[in-house]
Order: sequence, then structure tokens, then C-alpha cells
Amino acid sequence: MKHRDIKNIDKSNDSYFENDSVIGVLSDDLKENILVGSFVIIPKSQVEIPFDMTEKEWLDTKEMMTTIKEYIDKEYKPDGYNIGWNIGSVGGQNIIHAHLHIIPRYKDEPYAGKGIRYWFKQEENKRECFKDKC
Repeated sequence: MKHRDIKNIDKSNDSYFENDSVIGVLSDDLKENILVGSFVIIPKSQVEIPFDMTEKEWLDTKEMMTTIKEYIDKEYKPDGYNIGWNIGSVGGQNIIHAHLHIIPRYKDEPYAGKGIRYWFKQEENKRECFKDKC
């Protein structure tokens, strides 16, 4: 996994937000027109996973979620949202720095109606036994 360097993030545009302990930045891929309007909220500390965040970081994250949602609602007018953390390499975390994804969703997407758990509930992800619990 690689480290995220938040010092080099462009702070000059209207899609950058900051409070005491976290920043919010646009994370969409406009070149590919994928995840348009998506953001990440990143603690300013070098905390690797959200389980290690301070209470202040959690409160500031909640405040930032509200700020970013208001911005996304105004600028992109989504029909829904997914919000989530990837933790550990098995959980999809490829940056060694906690960051919360805020992903606007639209009713005209091919995967509209498919939530975060959709992919995990597929038959190919089924486990035969789990620690002797079958």
C-alpha cells in the first residue's frame, strides 16, 4: 500500500473543504466520467484506519460529511449516496491513510439500486464454514 500525501492536495478550488482535523477533497475521475462528484474525507493526522481516529476526528468527519453532502446536492443533484471506509488490503484499502468515501448515486446508473453489500452477497463470495460455524 502507498501513503497519501495530503500536503500536495490542491486547496485552490471550490471543491476543497477543511475543518480542524479533516479535509474533504473531490475524488472523482472526470476523464473517465466515473464516480462523478465523489469525495473523500481524510484526517489530517497520519491515522491509518478509522478505528484509530480520535473523538475529535470523528466529530469533525461528521461535520465534514454534512458540508460535502450540501455541496454535492447543489452541484450534482444525486438520487442517493453510498458512504464507506476501506480498511486493510483485504477490505480494499490501497492508501495507508484513513479516508471516508462519499459517493453520489444516480438512478440512471447501470448499478442503481445496488448498495455497498451487493457485491459481498454474491454466490461466489459464499464461505462454506466460518470458524466451525456452519
